[in-house]
Amino acid sequence: MVSGPVVTRFAPSPTGFLHIGGARTALFSWAFARHHGGKFLLRIEDTDRARSTDAAIEAILDGMAWLGLDADDAPVFQHKNADRHIEIAQTLLASGHAYKCYCTPEEIEAMREAARAAGKPPRYDGTWRDRDPAEAPDGQAYVVRFRAPQEGHVEINDCVQGTVTIANDQLDDLIILRSDNTPTYMLSVVVDDHDMGVTHIIRGDDHLTNAARQIQIYNALGWQVPVFAHVPLIHGSDGAKLSKRHGALGVDAYRDMGLLPEAMRNYLARLGWSHGDDEIFTTEQFIAWFGLEAIGKSPARFDTTKLENVNGHHIRRHDDAALAALVCASTPELAPVQATLEIAMPVLKERAKNLHEIADMGRFLISARPIEISEKAAKALTPEARARLGALRPRLEALENWEHEPIEAEIRAFLTEHDLKLGDIAPALRAALTGTPVSPGIFDVVALLEKAEVLGRLEDQI
Repeated sequence: MVSGPVVTRFAPSPTGFLHIGGARTALFSWAFARHHGGKFLLRIEDTDRARSTDAAIEAILDGMAWLGLDADDAPVFQHKNADRHIEIAQTLLASGHAYKCYCTPEEIEAMREAARAAGKPPRYDGTWRDRDPAEAPDGQAYVVRFRAPQEGHVEINDCVQGTVTIANDQLDDLIILRSDNTPTYMLSVVVDDHDMGVTHIIRGDDHLTNAARQIQIYNALGWQVPVFAHVPLIHGSDGAKLSKRHGALGVDAYRDMGLLPEAMRNYLARLGWSHGDDEIFTTEQFIAWFGLEAIGKSPARFDTTKLENVNGHHIRRHDDAALAALVCASTPELAPVQATLEIAMPVLKERAKNLHEIADMGRFLISARPIEISEKAAKALTPEARARLGALRPRLEALENWEHEPIEAEIRAFLTEHDLKLGDIAPALRAALTGTPVSPGIFDVVALLEKAEVLGRLEDQI
């Protein structure tokens, strides 16, 4: 086990958006470091220069910032460390833990075909492992391969998977330097993790075999092996591998859908990790509770409906002023009525599952007369209902104190005098004032609008 301060890292490849699986890995790594008072680092693994894009890097950084997963140091860009990676490859060559391989691409493909024909995994057969480099043709390009142990086994003491043993003869001699002298991922990741002082590597279990190869490199260099925790991947609600058809989008898409970052952290935390029966919790609670031992071995299932429900819980917990500001930021046309939104927020947020639903319910505050009446809401504006609105309007016009309680008292008095129930007028009143069949409570709607605006909207429908 590693002694000393905990250092974790998140190391995405900038070839696309920050997806759900990557976000969860980042969250677990961040929370583990925060729980132990350690450091959380970010490394952009951009050694594949052809596929790495500035747009993808920006999307990753933006996604991390929105999730609130702050790294303790500036991001490390892996391609800038290439000279160091090459230096270590040369060290492995000098120590005999690596060798030059002069096989042509055609020869490698022939090896693979022969292995397939024999029913074996396609792999390099070690042609140049013990061959004299002097036998190579003049000017022949070469790659540098790691001389992997051929006997015994690699043992991965994984915090999630338990002890995993892989026979060394199942691992061939991987390339650590390409023919153009550029380092490969498998070497670069080991060197960077060592140089960054990473003590714990938390990542998807699709990297489990990589861990075996990397442990071989650590051992060859005499470096301390970090603690590994390979987390099961996330599946869709149907148990299949997670894809866009399950709603698996980039983190930025969930932000644009009106989700709160604390809700996203809460939901991602529950994908494969648990703390008793707790479903809804704060980020502070998550950090205090988080441990690798509570991560399950089975794939978690991504459920968009559950994510929305979790978001609804956090919306109801959220500070009203801060929520109003977020709604106005996502729906700028509501900015002029931000103060009113804040007052209305206890009502607006009660059933909302995202910021857009709050905005939709608050949109009646800025609707210009004559407001547009939806087809469904218009069904409530029957001739009889319009007549009742016409009878109610003078009562409201005469009301001097335009506050919730006197407004409610006046409307209820009107209903009693006309032997009506609230349901006999509320749908029509809602339609006339909001243009929709769904809104906050009708007394709240009347009180939130200016008196002149209420009277004008009623007049438009009467």
